[in-house]
Amino acid sequence: MIAVTCGFGLPALLLPLVSGWILDRIFGDPPGLPHPVVWFGRMIGGGEKRWNRGSRRVLKGGILSVSLIIGVFLTAALIIRMFGHADFYVSSVLYFLFATVCVFYCLAGTTLISEVRDVFLAADRSLEEGRRRVARIVGRDTSDLSLQEVRTAALETLAENLSDGVIAPLFWYMILGVPGMLAYKMVNTLDSMIGYKNERYGQFGRVAAKIDDVANYIPARLTAFLMLVAAGKLKSFRFVIRYGRQHASPNSGYPESALAGILDCRFGGTHRYFGKEVYKPYIGENPRPIVAADMERAVKINSRSEMLMIVLVLAVQTFCLFYFK
Repeated sequence: MIAVTCGFGLPALLLPLVSGWILDRIFGDPPGLPHPVVWFGRMIGGGEKRWNRGSRRVLKGGILSVSLIIGVFLTAALIIRMFGHADFYVSSVLYFLFATVCVFYCLAGTTLISEVRDVFLAADRSLEEGRRRVARIVGRDTSDLSLQEVRTAALETLAENLSDGVIAPLFWYMILGVPGMLAYKMVNTLDSMIGYKNERYGQFGRVAAKIDDVANYIPARLTAFLMLVAAGKLKSFRFVIRYGRQHASPNSGYPESALAGILDCRFGGTHRYFGKEVYKPYIGENPRPIVAADMERAVKINSRSEMLMIVLVLAVQTFCLFYFK
């Protein structure tokens, strides 16, 4: 871990994670504040506009993706190294502030839960309002979704983004510190912007999508395991293995399968993306109606899984600090 090799003490290493997580739990993503993902998006958008044309689009997109990911990692690592040249206490304080802000911005657990709750509340008021609300958090066409499909889409997103927006950033923080966490956010932003299999991005975003698959391979499976632990449903492990493999994505199926197994419901089916119908294999066998109680239970599972991951990261960081001391 980069932070360990910089010589920071235990409080400076552990407190940023806890502080950043608490800030996310309290504030979520405050509107109006500058956000690294917005900056990442501008860099990606500028590169895509300039390079996504002509021939060799796979190569151009790959160069853009790899350059941005490495650039973010090295920039964050350089900033941390600069802190190490100051007085020990000053460097610890600077690292604490920098890391806390990064953790706060890189976690999306509170905002995710808030958005999903809003979908259910909106759907209770009217189907059309529910469709508009769920369109904020899913990539599919929502104009023809039924009430059941609106609620199902929200829960699928809750499970998938627990991995992408919480567990995966914490995993890479655990492995590579703040630089790893920020680099992962760039990976995830690249995939969300250019990682689509359509005419515009099919070639240019191919490398970005593959990198995202690799970066999320372990976190997605770890997310499913943490969800089962949080729900006391380890017996559903076989269910997760069975249905997780059937998903079109090599990763998304695992957290979605975990939630479907916990709730004893069914996800998947045919949806429209960018005007085309896409069939997703069903996850689960019980096509029962999704109700508000399911959302509340899923939210609790997300929160508990997040806390379990925080404990895991703290334990690994503490072990690494003393082992490499």
